Amino acid sequence: MLKIDSVEKGLVIDHIEAGKAMEIYKHLNLDKMDCSVAIIKNAKSSKMGKKDIIKVEDNINMDLKVLGFIDPTITINVIDNGEIIKKINLELPEEIDNIAKCKNPRCITSIEQEIINKFRLTDKENKVYRCVYCDTAYEHN
Repeated sequence: MLKIDSVEKGLVIDHIEAGKAMEIYKHLNLDKMDCSVAIIKNAKSSKMGKKDIIKVEDNINMDLKVLGFIDPTITINVIDNGEIIKKINLELPEEIDNIAKCKNPRCITSIEQEIINKFRLTDKENKVYRCVYCDTAYEHN
């Protein structure tokens, strides 16, 4: 059995859809952090079958919108002295900035590099976001 040490102080990002841990690692810029990060892929889960887990040995400020956008079923456990002191459940964010890019080649975000890519959630059930500038749909699965 694989043994990963428990986190004394930090975060455990749990219930990540199997295979999505590296996407989250990249979006949160964990490669640029000066702390221990453990990525557990395809862990057995009674609820999900398989899941990924990321353990971060430090309390970092993270954009919860990024995690909610990638996978709203993720839970975040805040750990202190080896104990869970807070559990955060995520949801789809109403707006996202610079997480996704508009696919419309005529959108102002494709022409003007300094304009942020901004999307609004228009269909929660189907996870559809629309560009605030050109209304192009971005379906995230």
